Amino acid sequence: MAQKITKREQDYSQWYLDVVREAKLAEHSPVRGTMVIRPTGMGLWENMRNALDTMFKETGHENAYFPIFIPKSFLSKEAQHVEGFAKECAVVTHSRLKAVDGGVEVDPDSRLEEELIVRPTSETIIWDTYRNWIQSYRDLPILINQWANVVRWEMRTRLFLRTMEFLWQEGHTAHATRKEAVAETKQMLEVYRTFAEEYMAMPVLTGVKTESERFAGAEDTYCIEALMQDGKALQAGTSHFLGQNFAKAFDVTFQDSDGEHKLVWATSWGVSTRLIGGLIMTHSDDSGLVIPPKLAPTQIVIVPIYRNDEQRATVLEYGSALMDELKAEGIRVKLDDRDNYKPGFKFAEHEAQGVPLRIAVGPRDVENNNVELARRDTFEKNIESREGLVPKVKSLLEIIQDDLYKTALKRREELTSIVDSYEEFKKVLDDKGGFIYAHWDGTAETEELIKNETKATIRLIPFGDGEEGTCMVTGKPSKKRVVFARSY
Repeated sequence: MAQKITKREQDYSQWYLDVVREAKLAEHSPVRGTMVIRPTGMGLWENMRNALDTMFKETGHENAYFPIFIPKSFLSKEAQHVEGFAKECAVVTHSRLKAVDGGVEVDPDSRLEEELIVRPTSETIIWDTYRNWIQSYRDLPILINQWANVVRWEMRTRLFLRTMEFLWQEGHTAHATRKEAVAETKQMLEVYRTFAEEYMAMPVLTGVKTESERFAGAEDTYCIEALMQDGKALQAGTSHFLGQNFAKAFDVTFQDSDGEHKLVWATSWGVSTRLIGGLIMTHSDDSGLVIPPKLAPTQIVIVPIYRNDEQRATVLEYGSALMDELKAEGIRVKLDDRDNYKPGFKFAEHEAQGVPLRIAVGPRDVENNNVELARRDTFEKNIESREGLVPKVKSLLEIIQDDLYKTALKRREELTSIVDSYEEFKKVLDDKGGFIYAHWDGTAETEELIKNETKATIRLIPFGDGEEGTCMVTGKPSKKRVVFARSY
């Protein structure tokens, strides 16, 4: 199977698509720009979702669900918001079809009085709802998350990274004070950072987006930025401080303890199936997908090897007993007992699908009470005794998780540069890529010039103080370096 995967150095974009295909993560659907997420991809997303959902609930959030359809008038209530999403919105104009000559067409008599927008994000309909939920300070805070699909009409798509429809979570919270809302925004950014690094084994930078890059309708957008193997950045998650913009637009007020009516403060935050694309490009190799054990749908696969029915029975009994032991320890394990595929094919398939550990068991292994243990990340293979195997593989899964993070962190450090001049900036960008720390004068004009001339954008402004200097383009004063990169 690995022969079907283009080498990264040959064509990184094609390599990515090949990995997605050979790992059976997703495929293009008949609807242009959308995708079918296959069981392996869905299993990966479910593990991401479950881990994040637990983290959300531990921070006091509850799940709810809001409609996929939003009245068009709702989007017009917040000017920045509608401007930011207007070009990406899918619009429902009619409510039914009618049969015509063996086919169907839109019934012209079913035109809606008000068009409906297919959810690109849910701020508007949620804040219309919050108006009914909030009367007093006793009703605050509201800490809601929803797991949903959204539609943003994209012309250029790539599986997981950018599709017309994708799965995501979106948190929407309401607060009595600015301080509380800002704290919530930063808290959720930290949740995302923790998840990316501890579960995805993907190191990230955190900081604030520039005004031109922030979410439509937000006062501030905080983000996590990851660096892929090819030196391009990926925005992996965002957390937005919305101020009182949506409260003003939808007239959401509360009566405080002094009886005074005040506008509510808001946040929103989200990550999507784009994370799967980030995981692929952080860890995978020319043989296929590599998945951190914490997120792998199958952490260990047991492959039996036999030549006849007698050997099959013996090997399967041995493998089944091991599988039961591993399951009892909470390990996601599968026994690949398919008769219609040879062991070599199974090895290649599980390798392409990124299963972290493979255990091979043959008649001789049964006789000697051992197994062959193979790591997906390093391809290291060893013969291990059956005695004490379960705690050993549990420990090994933790080691693999840690090693993947260390490898990715080392790569990011190697692909991070500090430059002082614009010429040096362009040279590093073309020759090396990666994250580049450079001074910027803080103006949208200079930001746009750099973007147009180099295709690099300011990925984030780091938190905290930094060294003062002069802008690499204009020579004007700069308070601190910001992080540039070309991106997905």
